[in-house]
Amino acid sequence: MAEPKYKRVLLKLSGESMCGEGGYGVDPTTVDAVCEQIKTAHELGVDLAIVIGAGNIWRGNSPIAQRIDRATADYMGMLATVINAMALQDSLERMGVDTRMQTAIEMRTVAEPYIRRRAIRHMEKGRVVIFGAGTGNPFFTTDTAAALRGMEIGADVLLKATKVDGIYDDDPVRNGQAKRFDCLSFMEALNMGVKVMDSTALSLCKDNGLPLIVFRLCPPDSLVRAICGEPIGTVVSQ
Repeated sequence: MAEPKYKRVLLKLSGESMCGEGGYGVDPTTVDAVCEQIKTAHELGVDLAIVIGAGNIWRGNSPIAQRIDRATADYMGMLATVINAMALQDSLERMGVDTRMQTAIEMRTVAEPYIRRRAIRHMEKGRVVIFGAGTGNPFFTTDTAAALRGMEIGADVLLKATKVDGIYDDDPVRNGQAKRFDCLSFMEALNMGVKVMDSTALSLCKDNGLPLIVFRLCPPDSLVRAICGEPIGTVVSQ
């Protein structure tokens, strides 16, 4: 089996990675496919934590959400991330992967409250830790939550799995001539105003020296390749 380059990894999954072709909700087959990659990566022996988004259920910038108070809409999004986190946990547990879910908003019936030292201890015991409810505060994205949790647990890298295979100078869906970057500095990414990750998350990573890899969860060995340091996606570093 390949040798991992990183010992401790924070994986950021988008809500879209949980839904099928319909683009909405939680599709068990799609979730299982994602969890198969997580299981294989975990078998490398790395410490693995996950932050999950909720775009498949609720978007704070949608026309419907814009009719709701911003803070309220953001809290609704945080609750939606917990639904996705529970689906991930269920799939991983069925595959025999020991997991713990922690949430930034207390809901003890379904998850532990987020406690940094406990999360680290779970990983040291070989458990995959899933963080739900973002940062627990409105006005912050789950990208920012991923950067924050990554630094708190001492992650070696932040892996952001998206629907595109890296960072481009334009939308590759609309512009077939868009150029993909193999590597960027944080300043270059911030100056470009890349859409794949918000500026707050990028700034947090920059200020604390947490490298970022943006890649696509396809083909099925993509996560393992990223953890092993193979050239995949776009690397953003100092």
